[in-house]
Amino acid sequence: MTLEYLSGFGNHFATEARPGALPVGQNSPQEPPIGLYAEQLTGSAFTAPRHANLRSWLYRIRPSVGHDDFKLLKQPLLKGAPYDDSPTPPTQLRWDPLPYPEKPTDFIQGLITMSGNAGAAIHHYICNTNMGDTYFYNADGELLIVPQEGSLTFKTEMGILTVTPGDIIVMPRGIKFTVDLDDDKARGYICENFSAPFGLPGLGPIGANGLANPRDFQFPVAWFEEKETPCRLIAKFNGNLWETTQGHSPLNVVGWHGNYAPYKYDLSLFNTINTVSYDHPDPSIFTVLTSQTDTPGVANVDFVIFPERWMVAEHTFRAPYYHRNIMSEYMGLIYGVYDAKEAGFVPGGASLHNCMSSHGPDAAACDKSINTPLKPDYYKGTLAFMFESHKIWEPTNFALTTKSRQTNYLKCWDNIPKRYK
Repeated sequence: MTLEYLSGFGNHFATEARPGALPVGQNSPQEPPIGLYAEQLTGSAFTAPRHANLRSWLYRIRPSVGHDDFKLLKQPLLKGAPYDDSPTPPTQLRWDPLPYPEKPTDFIQGLITMSGNAGAAIHHYICNTNMGDTYFYNADGELLIVPQEGSLTFKTEMGILTVTPGDIIVMPRGIKFTVDLDDDKARGYICENFSAPFGLPGLGPIGANGLANPRDFQFPVAWFEEKETPCRLIAKFNGNLWETTQGHSPLNVVGWHGNYAPYKYDLSLFNTINTVSYDHPDPSIFTVLTSQTDTPGVANVDFVIFPERWMVAEHTFRAPYYHRNIMSEYMGLIYGVYDAKEAGFVPGGASLHNCMSSHGPDAAACDKSINTPLKPDYYKGTLAFMFESHKIWEPTNFALTTKSRQTNYLKCWDNIPKRYK
């Protein structure tokens, strides 16, 4: 194929890196084409309704089986549930960017768990070298990866995807990949989703158009490594990392078809919805992807962004209003300045406002919102996001004790004056 990516969300794709790799008319013929092995990868229960059934057929040089015993791999800062024994405080928390490591650290070695709950976990990654002959898959959940600094190339079983800050990539549960750095170093955020796969939110009264459009999601075309040398394979399984060796590259899929594959999305293509009269709509209008629960309208995780946009409103406190939520919010900043926190909340940093913990603009943003004349205003050069969950985010011991934690965060609200007359 000459296309760099397959586009669209939730469709059935077919792609081959060599003509004739895919059989015609049946999924698993008695003898698959050109000496390949057929292997089905499923991301949903076999009996899931057809519209929700996730699976892809992979036609590979060698089947995935055929490796040594998995051995436990120690990585103290990567956590599975429970996330530590420390009680979770209702205190509002904020962190500076985590420092880059001094020694060579690849994408998997650079994973640090900051928080988690029964439905998802939040990690930061900081890395400065390629994974080389090391490959990885996650049996616990899918990974929503949000680069903040540095470009990354993900070589996967289904093909290659390159992402830069301003993009996201979703790696479904079980898909094997390796990561190369296109710059000297890279860092960003990850939401590990243990529940229903991410999908597009419903639009309700918005109608047919708006938010993230299905056509803008990009999927990889077939590509393969015919590498017959020892490779290291790491699996995240039941909260721990395990490693084994395999005598060939696991990225040996010559063709595949299905609807279960990694995908990327350029956040600048998000069609932002906002008020053109007064007041702030709820931040749910900024939802890019959602992992739903069995309760309608209640998300396991929502991925919400605050991108460049016009702000137009009358008689309205311009910054986000003060609020307390049933949903818990873990927030990051990819670039620029966030309008409710123009100081202290910096790109690569993060904040956590858990269930019913009050939060909102700091003193300077509050004063600006009250006293600046209202006029159409374009928020340029900014991109923030939230991982929002109906479960409390439980910070790890590392997150609570790291030097990157801003222990003076609460002081940003100290100087809000009494305005009562």
